[in-house]
Amino acid sequence: MKLKLLLSLAVIFFCAGPALAARLSDEEVQQRIVAESIADYSGSCACPFNSARNGSRCGKRSAWSRQGGEAPICYVKEVTAEMINQWRAAHNEDQAARRAAGNIRPV
Repeated sequence: MKLKLLLSLAVIFFCAGPALAARLSDEEVQQRIVAESIADYSGSCACPFNSARNGSRCGKRSAWSRQGGEAPICYVKEVTAEMINQWRAAHNEDQAARRAAGNIRPV
C-alpha cells in the first residue's frame, strides 16, 4: 500500500515538473528585473529606499536619484515591455516554457 502511494506521488511530481517550469508572469519578470538591477549595483545606495553603510536611508544620495553615472531600476513601474521581452530572451524563458510543455525538443 505504501509503495503504491509513493509511486503515485512520484508520478505526480514527475508530471508536475513541466507545469512548474511554466512562463513567469510579467509582474514576476518585472520584480526580477528590479532585484537584478539593484543587486548589480556596486555600492550600497542603489535606490532611495536602501540603507547606507551607516544605517541611514539613502534618499537623494542614491544612484537612482543622482543624474549621470549608473541608473539602477528601483521600481517596477520603470520596467518597460521591451525590458520584459529582453529579459525573457536573455533567460531563454519562452523556449524553456515551450520545451517544458513538450512543444519543442532541446538541441
